[in-house]
Amino acid sequence: MNNEQLKEFRALVDRFSVDDAVNETEIPGLVLFRSCQCTTGVPTMYDPAIGIIAAGQKDLWVDDHKYEYGPGKFILLSVDLPCVGKIENATKDDPYLAMKLDIDRQVLSELLVETGKTISNSNSSSGRGVIIGDTSEKMGDAAIRLLKLLDEPEDIPSLAPGIIRELFYYLLRSEYGSCVSQIVLQDSHIQRIASAIQRIKTNLNKTIPVEELAETVGMSVSSFHAHFKSVTRMTPLQYQKSLRLIKARNLMIANEMDAASTAYTVGYESPSQFSREYARMFGNPPGRDISLLKQQEGAIQQSAV
Repeated sequence: MNNEQLKEFRALVDRFSVDDAVNETEIPGLVLFRSCQCTTGVPTMYDPAIGIIAAGQKDLWVDDHKYEYGPGKFILLSVDLPCVGKIENATKDDPYLAMKLDIDRQVLSELLVETGKTISNSNSSSGRGVIIGDTSEKMGDAAIRLLKLLDEPEDIPSLAPGIIRELFYYLLRSEYGSCVSQIVLQDSHIQRIASAIQRIKTNLNKTIPVEELAETVGMSVSSFHAHFKSVTRMTPLQYQKSLRLIKARNLMIANEMDAASTAYTVGYESPSQFSREYARMFGNPPGRDISLLKQQEGAIQQSAV
């Protein structure tokens, strides 16, 4: 994305992101983010998506690994990941601005079939859950045209799918094409780990042995453990614990559940163990954390790019 494109892209995100939080749009899968202040960050689940940054600076922590990105950069998340995002550079006059587009696996699959062998497979980032890269001019042009459709809502059903397809096409044709293709390639490492993650998510209140997860996705235990950590930056047990605690926090916020009931709901047998691990992750025990959250306007909504 060149300087002129970045300037136009920033102006569009700024204009359409009215609220200082998450801004839904009329384009399915597309959301815009605005933050007028730096954030300390809390653990949040990030869905598979591509985000393009228009202004500001953000750090993303996946376990103990730090990713940094700013204007003109894109971030690609290939699987569901527990992350901590910290906005490092944002003020009311110069806010953090970004767009997020959900990964459309159907579109990627179709493009992969059409482009076939022409996709690069040499990138060293292949098999990673998070990729940071420079937004190309062609990707930037597609993103700008997509945002401009928000001025013409009647055109969205007819034109948005083609522009989204174009953006994913240029992503597949980029140096990161190999990693992107693994999201949908049958039996790729990312696809197998994504299947294991789905198994963990749908059985959150159960402890599934690593051996069982490995067998489910057709990998040896050692290979599964190594690839799971390569993709997610954490072990399967660490991933499940993070997922349980984030789910617990959301339940207590949305359903006003007490800590003990929430602990059992997400698979903890001991409420005291749940409280200890919760405080270690979020900085406060459950009751105090939820009370503080409810006092902070907009704190519950987190920027997911």
